[in-house]
Amino acid sequence: MAVSGENLRIDGDRLWDSLMEMAKIGPGIAGGNNRQTLTDEDAEGRDLFKSWCDEAGLSMGVDKMGTMFMTREGTDPDALPVYVGSHLDTQPTGGKYDGVLGVLGALEAVRSMNDFGIRTKHPIVVVNWANEEGARFAPAMMASGVFAGEIPLEYAYGRKDLEGKTYGAELERIGWKGDEEVGSRKMHAYYELHIEQGPILEAEGKDIGVVTHCQGLWWLEFTLTGREAHTGSTPMEMRVNAGLAMARVLEMVQQVAMSEQPGAVAGVGQMQFSPNSRNVLPGSVVFTVDLRTPSQDKLDRMRAEIERRAAEICEEIGVQCGVEAVGHFDPVTFDETLVGNVRKAAEELGYSHLDIISGAGHDACWAAKVAPATMVMCPCVKGISHNEAEEISKDWATAGAEVLFRAVLETAEIVE
Repeated sequence: MAVSGENLRIDGDRLWDSLMEMAKIGPGIAGGNNRQTLTDEDAEGRDLFKSWCDEAGLSMGVDKMGTMFMTREGTDPDALPVYVGSHLDTQPTGGKYDGVLGVLGALEAVRSMNDFGIRTKHPIVVVNWANEEGARFAPAMMASGVFAGEIPLEYAYGRKDLEGKTYGAELERIGWKGDEEVGSRKMHAYYELHIEQGPILEAEGKDIGVVTHCQGLWWLEFTLTGREAHTGSTPMEMRVNAGLAMARVLEMVQQVAMSEQPGAVAGVGQMQFSPNSRNVLPGSVVFTVDLRTPSQDKLDRMRAEIERRAAEICEEIGVQCGVEAVGHFDPVTFDETLVGNVRKAAEELGYSHLDIISGAGHDACWAAKVAPATMVMCPCVKGISHNEAEEISKDWATAGAEVLFRAVLETAEIVE
């Protein structure tokens, strides 16, 4: 049955209240959140989300990666579920909406179905994917990557944070390791609502981003090994300076990205010096290069060029260069039918919209490997994200959730 009726709208106040309640857990120091994956704060956020899902009549399943699946039954026992969700974990200095809007917007869609007494042929499953951010345990989107069969489970369990704690041990510690085999569930379709994390929608004055593609990504972790030495007494020509090699590699990464314009980005957001002392040249420097583009050819070319030139830079200085790929997915083209459902929903609700390519990676990228998938985006102020200053308006959140609601109903099929 086609979805129709101007009255089919979500409760924007209820959605906003839920966002603000979740934001109280793991508060940051500047108005945002620090609710990193598998921390005590993550566990507290999960508990709150579960309590809301219980109130909405959803049943819970948890897989061995800690992903939460909250199910609203459909009328056809043989129909595969429509999955809707995102993530509740945040960056160390994250905002209140990145990921969280997608999970709570999906929950609000289910609450609205309950309000209207709507039954659907297909079950609806609200998902909280574990470790989307990858801030504590690389790579990002790890649980959905294991679900899609792209990341081995044991590899994921063995990933370590900066303190040497493993994902598997921390999952056990907070009590959220489920018994479901990861990836055993089958999807009819997958939708994800998210803030844009970029400035385009706000600059263009559009309410909704209709996401047609997602950029491909490589995270390349470099380990440069030099020789520790006193900064004051070691002659310049006798140094094996891993810090100097790092600086030259960073400049080279900028050059490579600029040579592939338009539509390519690369940079470094994390690095560790050892021993990290003011008057000691570093014996090693570890940092991660993040490179992205919607073009497969550019993605392959950029990785090869960065690795080749980094090796040359290090050889010239006498520094050893090691590189490990700790995160990757190819560019994604989302399902045309689901994209069309999002576009149609925006038009029926009277929201302005724009086709957009996601610059950030999302769980939808891995979900698209196993089922038709797409995303809905809403603007965020000045495009700021992964920052405690991240902000959206209640109207933007409501518009995004209403479009999600309509699109999901189109796919899940209302039963009279």
